[in-house]
Amino acid sequence: MHTFFNPFVSRVARGFMYSALVCTVGFGSFNAAADTAVKISVDPSQEGPVINRHIFGQFAEHLGRGVYEGVWVGPDSKIPNTRGIRKDVVAALKALKVPNVRWPGGCFADEYHWRDGIGKPEDRRSRINASWAGRPEPNSFGTHEYFDFIQQIGADAFISANVGSGTVQEAADWLEYLTAQDSTLAKERAANGHPEPYEVAFWGIGNEVWGCGGPFTAEEYVTKLKQFSNFSTNHNKKMPTQQVSVGPDGDGYPEYAEVVMNAWSKKTWAWNIDALSLHRYTRNGWPPNIPAVGFNEKQYASVIKETLVMNDFINTNIAIMDKYDPQKKVGIMVDEWGTWYAPTKGTDPGYLEQENSQRDAIIAALNFNIFARHAERVRGANIAQMINVLQAMIITDKEKMVLTPTYHAFRMYVPFQNAVRLKTNYDQGVYKEGDVSVPRIDAISARDAQGRILVAVTNIDPKQSVDIDLSLIGKTIAGAEAEILQAPTMDAVNTFAKPDVVSPKNLPVKSADGQLKFRLAPQSVSVITIKSR
Repeated sequence: MHTFFNPFVSRVARGFMYSALVCTVGFGSFNAAADTAVKISVDPSQEGPVINRHIFGQFAEHLGRGVYEGVWVGPDSKIPNTRGIRKDVVAALKALKVPNVRWPGGCFADEYHWRDGIGKPEDRRSRINASWAGRPEPNSFGTHEYFDFIQQIGADAFISANVGSGTVQEAADWLEYLTAQDSTLAKERAANGHPEPYEVAFWGIGNEVWGCGGPFTAEEYVTKLKQFSNFSTNHNKKMPTQQVSVGPDGDGYPEYAEVVMNAWSKKTWAWNIDALSLHRYTRNGWPPNIPAVGFNEKQYASVIKETLVMNDFINTNIAIMDKYDPQKKVGIMVDEWGTWYAPTKGTDPGYLEQENSQRDAIIAALNFNIFARHAERVRGANIAQMINVLQAMIITDKEKMVLTPTYHAFRMYVPFQNAVRLKTNYDQGVYKEGDVSVPRIDAISARDAQGRILVAVTNIDPKQSVDIDLSLIGKTIAGAEAEILQAPTMDAVNTFAKPDVVSPKNLPVKSADGQLKFRLAPQSVSVITIKSR
C-alpha cells in the first residue's frame, strides 16, 4: 500500500500505538493553479499534548440495524459468528484498533434497563424500542454480549447509564454487577458466565437529558448528576472509571456547560466528573435534509463548511470550562458526532440508514484534525455510528459486508492514536464555490512512539489537485511512505458489487532539495509516515 523513495529504508510496520499532533495554520488566500506547490513544514522540536487514542472511538446504539444484524446475528445464524457476534465485522474493526465503543445509546440508553439483558435467553425480557421506530427489542444483546464483543475487537467499555427513566440504585447496581469481586451481584455475574470482574473505562451519566433523556433543565440535571456520580462506584481497581457528564448539543442548550462546570468547581469529595460530553452533527438543521449522494458541488462545499463549525463549538465550550477548570482536569468527550443526512430511500426513516461517500471520508478527516488541535482538552470522541446507522464504518446486508470511505479514513489515522502533536506550518488557502468559502487544504502532524513523523493532509477542493512540498525543521528526511484515499467523484460510494471504488492507494513521494514532494488528487485524504535523522 506504500512507496518508499529510499530503497534502503525498511518498510514501516503497522499497528503501533502512536503519540499526537500540534498544528499551527496560516489563513492566507490561495488561488494559484494546481501546479503551484503548497509548502508544509513540520517542527519536531515543538511538541504539544498527546492526541488521545479515544478520539477515534465508536458508538453502537440499539437503533435500526446497528446492533441486531450489524453486530449480533445469534449463535445459530448461518453467518459466521463467534458466540453470536459476526466474525467479519470483528475482523474489520480490529484493524481500526477501536479504543472504545459507547453503548447502549444514545436516546435508547435512558429507556434501557440492564436486568432485561442478562441471564439465559429464556430469562430475557423483550421490550419495545420507543426511541427508534418502535422496533421490538429482544434484549438478546445485553451486558455480557457487549463485553464479549468489545473484548473480541480489543476495545474499552463506554457505558451510558439510564438517568431518564432509571434510578440511582439501578445504575449503582449495574456498576457493582460489572466490577465487584465479592458480593451477591458479583456472584450473579459469575453465575451468568463471567466470574472475573469487567473493566469499565467510561461511565456516562445519562444522555441528552435536555431532550430524549429527560427533559431536565441544566440545574435539574446537576442534582441528578451529583447523586448518580456519588453512588456509581467502580469496584475493579485494575481500571479507573471516568465519569462523563451530559453537556451541550450543537443545536442548543449552551447553558449546560456553564451550569455543570460551575457546580463541579464547587464540588465536595462526594462526587466528581472526568469529562463533559458534547454532541454535534453535520445535518443542516432538523429534520435532516442533506442528500447523501447525487449532490452538486455547492452542496458539497456547504456541508464541508458546516462540519468545520465543530471547531467553533469546541472553542466556545473550552472557554467556559477554562473559567472553572484552568488546570484542565475535566476533559471533553465529543461522544456523538458525524453526518446525519436524509435517510436512504426505501429504508425505515427511524433506522437512520444513509449512504456513505468520499465526502464523508473528507468530513471524518477534518473532524479528526479539529479534535487533535484541541487535544489539551478533547480526550475522546465517538462517531455516530459504527455499523448500518448514520456515518457508519460498515454496511451489512445478511451475510454481505462492505467497508465505507469513512472506515478507510479511520484506518489511515490509526498511527495518530496516542501520538504527540507537532507544530505544523502551512497556508490553508481557499476553496470557493459560489458564496461558500472553506480552506483548500487541512493538515496535522505528530510523532509516534517509534519516533516517526506522521503528517495527514486533506485536499478539500473537489476539482483541482494540489502539489505539496513537505519539509522538517531541524531534521533530515531519511525515508517516507504514504497512502491516499481518493475517488472518481465526490459522491462515490462502495457497494457490495463494487466494494473498492473508494479505498486507500499508494501515494508516490519523491525526495528533492531536502523535501518530500507529492501530488494530492482532488477531494482526497492522505497520510505520510516519515523517518528522520
